[in-house]
Amino acid sequence: MIARTTTLFSATAIAAALVLTGCSGAGGSGDDAAAASGPNLPTGDEISTTADPALTALLPQEIIDKGSIDIAVDIPFPPMAMYDDANREIGFDPELARLLGQKLDIDVSLNKQAFDSVIPSLQAGNNDIIMSGMNDTPERQETLTFVDYTHGGFAILVPAGNPNGVTTQTDLCGKTVSVQKATVQGELLRAMDCGSTPVTVTELPSDLDAQTALRAGKSDAYVADAVVAEYVAATTDDGKAFDVVRDPENPAGFDPVYSGIGILKADTELIDAIQQALQALIDEGAYQEVLERNNISAYAVESAEVNQGAGQ
Repeated sequence: MIARTTTLFSATAIAAALVLTGCSGAGGSGDDAAAASGPNLPTGDEISTTADPALTALLPQEIIDKGSIDIAVDIPFPPMAMYDDANREIGFDPELARLLGQKLDIDVSLNKQAFDSVIPSLQAGNNDIIMSGMNDTPERQETLTFVDYTHGGFAILVPAGNPNGVTTQTDLCGKTVSVQKATVQGELLRAMDCGSTPVTVTELPSDLDAQTALRAGKSDAYVADAVVAEYVAATTDDGKAFDVVRDPENPAGFDPVYSGIGILKADTELIDAIQQALQALIDEGAYQEVLERNNISAYAVESAEVNQGAGQ
């Protein structure tokens, strides 16, 4: 599904017209911040839930003492994460994060973080978990444990009219494909068996740059999660700028993978708390409602499992 991956394609941050400046949401970390701003709760028509004291008791003492869970999220990455007109974080990841905070009865701080630095931010102690459409891969499992929250495939975005006739993955051979750096897709595209006409991979600092390269004619295609590609195709120039390559043999996208919440492997108490809180949200239907709000219900998981990406 949504993500940055390890099978043939990785989805990375998708840009949009919502590129606003600003960083984390209300809340911040630490007791003072939590006391000053109060919980980062759902507002307006967002889905809400109720706290479960039994789940709160699973949180590590240092998280309870701090008063918040610090969450690394790469924004914008619509529909996973973006800003509304009030510069509030919305989309699947921020809205699910606030629900997890409600269920665990603790504040959450949504901290804007470039995708290539989300894992280092955990290792440096600046964030506790990652919620940024990250693919669950064996390589990342060397550092992280994933509580998987989506499952789906990837798509190819091309200019409107598909002038180069790209209809399958193999049609990318001999083409230039723009991608965001620090994601796995560049390596995987280069590894495709294309004989004497390999894929030319253009790695750019951000996903917005990669999308802009396609729009400017500097690349022939752009690879993204199916749901993200659909979003960009539908919203850019009122749906007139791009087409999504639709392979009838892969109607849900190419090479489905799991994506999830990344937590350092050593943080076993936090992993357990997040996993059980997500399962509670699945059981009560709030998780599915957040998926539906963001038009990604086709990528739901049935239960909150960990590290399902090991064998994909």
